[in-house]
Amino acid sequence: MQQQHENFGQQNSSTTLDSAIAQRFFISQMLNDIQTVSLVKVVGVNAGGTAPVGFVDVQPLVNQMTGDRKAVEHGVIYKIPYFRIQGGASAIIIDPKVGDIGMCGFCSRDISSVVATKKVANPGSYRKFDWSDGLYFGGFLNGAPSQYIEFTDDGINIVSSKVSFSGDVEIEKTLTVKGVMKSLIDVFAKTVSLLTHITTGVQSGTSNSGPPQQ
Repeated sequence: MQQQHENFGQQNSSTTLDSAIAQRFFISQMLNDIQTVSLVKVVGVNAGGTAPVGFVDVQPLVNQMTGDRKAVEHGVIYKIPYFRIQGGASAIIIDPKVGDIGMCGFCSRDISSVVATKKVANPGSYRKFDWSDGLYFGGFLNGAPSQYIEFTDDGINIVSSKVSFSGDVEIEKTLTVKGVMKSLIDVFAKTVSLLTHITTGVQSGTSNSGPPQQ
């Protein structure tokens, strides 16, 4: 006895009722191959930091569906360029992390040649709106941050366990320090050094103990 296998597809009896419906179904199937944007999860991060902008490996989060409504998870899309706020040699570096949720936008043409050369180039192939030509923008639907820069109506809040400055810092108004202030070299009040200044007119003896005199 020959075993029967039931096959499922997107087409059913209603898609062939007349030529207009059949044509609409055909166009709909073609549109299914066009990728626009998708929510994705970061599963790998390459390069980044103070190096040139790197790449991420991502997995689309919305499952594909078979004709009988069974879920098929997407595979991983590798080496997707990610977005960084940058102008010339100035940048804000917040690289993606594994587990982040973000958005991939898919380009209308093959961008592989431009990604490789960073110059004007012909498309690497004839593909269009393809999964391979994604650009990653983060992040969406992520959890609460533990360090951040927050812009409010009352000012700017910088929260972190450590903030490092490698250049000169100018403050036009009052600096209030609620903790200990340390200097590993020196502190100046105008031109007076806290470390090396010499106070003149001081007499020895216990009678000179007490607060400084004007």
